[in-house]
Amino acid sequence: MKLQLLVIGKTDTDYIKQGIQEYEKRIRHYISYESIVISALKKVAGYTPSEIRIREAEQLLKNISISDYLVLLDEKGKEMNSIEFSGFLSQRFSSGIKSLVFIVGGAFGADEQIKKKANFILSLSQMTFSHQMVRLFFVEQLYRGLTILNNESYHHK
Repeated sequence: MKLQLLVIGKTDTDYIKQGIQEYEKRIRHYISYESIVISALKKVAGYTPSEIRIREAEQLLKNISISDYLVLLDEKGKEMNSIEFSGFLSQRFSSGIKSLVFIVGGAFGADEQIKKKANFILSLSQMTFSHQMVRLFFVEQLYRGLTILNNESYHHK
């Protein structure tokens, strides 16, 4: 199985970039993983947030296969603690799916067509975070989940 993280726009803050890179390196110790950055739209002046979401969704869909298991990160999704999330990962790993794809929408969130296509919608918190911070929080939780599954000491109960 491989894990993918699809995101809109590059991370431009150095400390966030460094944190993401560190956790992605750690994740690759456990599983095939890649992060795919979809270029943010250029010249969005005049577009509504809805129009931006639709155009971003079109780009996201070009990177998704029909056989992918899609998990959208969205503040209105299901919340889990780290142990529950590791169980979620374990279930997906043993289900026979080939690719587990996590999606972080752009600054205005994800379009309805992505929400409908998602197999699962996950919330990291009811709080709102920048889409760049969500990337860092998510890869840390992904790493944490993998260490839990491997009975390593990173996570403390």
